[in-house]
Amino acid sequence: MDVRLSPEQEALRASAAQVVARFGPKAVGQLDDPERRARLDAAVDESGWRELRGDTGAGVPLASGVEPALVAEELGRGLADVSFLGPTLAAELRRIAGAPPARSGETVGLDTDLGLLVHEGEPGSSPMVAIDTLGCDSAVYLVADADADADADADANANADADADPDADGYRLARVELGPTRSGLDLTRPSVILRSLSPPALVEGSQRLVTADDITRWTALGLALASADLSGVMGGAVALACEYAKERKQYGAAIGSFQAVQHMLADAFALTEGARSITLHAAWAVDALPAPDALAAAAAAKAYSARAARTVCETVIQVHGGIGNTWECLAHVFLRRALFSGDICGDASVNLGRLLRHHGIGAGNGFR
Repeated sequence: MDVRLSPEQEALRASAAQVVARFGPKAVGQLDDPERRARLDAAVDESGWRELRGDTGAGVPLASGVEPALVAEELGRGLADVSFLGPTLAAELRRIAGAPPARSGETVGLDTDLGLLVHEGEPGSSPMVAIDTLGCDSAVYLVADADADADADADANANADADADPDADGYRLARVELGPTRSGLDLTRPSVILRSLSPPALVEGSQRLVTADDITRWTALGLALASADLSGVMGGAVALACEYAKERKQYGAAIGSFQAVQHMLADAFALTEGARSITLHAAWAVDALPAPDALAAAAAAKAYSARAARTVCETVIQVHGGIGNTWECLAHVFLRRALFSGDICGDASVNLGRLLRHHGIGAGNGFR
């Protein structure tokens, strides 16, 4: 198998890097610049990157998992304060459910463990965390087919599910309006928390139920994209530290000339390259391997990347010394983004458990 990126993938990566270099934040203060952020959002919107996993019309995505992963990596590298991961995963859910594209900004709703929200209880019993909500006024999630009200089903899907098996097990796609966007741990991607959900509002035009196998593959994509974001964050953080090490002087010499600092940065770079390699494999596996194997590949990537990202970002803060602990230094913004991405679709321990279960060690299986 040829593991090199194709010319088209290289061009996509370069394009994403150029957009972030031009419109991304260069300092913490620029995170409060709405005009710059609007230009960045417009550039991402015009690029069509959020629709890379949209439906071609034949039920297959426009692009493989590699292309959105490349974009996610560059957005993470430049701390791009624009929605991408959430809308991309929402578009994937719509494609799987055979639903039409969203008419306005839409993200995905997760449970309190930051896994896909699959509502199976009474209305109001499931809190939701909608991630990556900049420019998004709604979120999609899943409800068990048995929970969907028959009248609401008939109204929302009058012409849908004509070929669906009424006795099939599965989930329906639901949508909820979001309130005001709130910031959180990640200064570049705010979230909205809904502490309770009203009765499900099913997405109009959905053509099929979402199966457990579909959720497994969706989770694999979510893990691959979160890992790609982590790879980019690590790369951006290491670049920040390297530039600082070239400029900061102690005892008449740049601190980058000191062997101890060089070793720290070399170790951080090695972790970054390892994360990028295993993440690209996971992104390829999303569509190329059976769903359980794709999930295992993505779980391995996330377990590695989540731990590596924290180590790398803490190393970068240490290289900066005292200034690395101040609000004005971008190092903490990288760490905040890494900590949040590290929990999306499960942290390192959750994904190590998935990997062990895949290999027959431990109890349980599936997308949980």
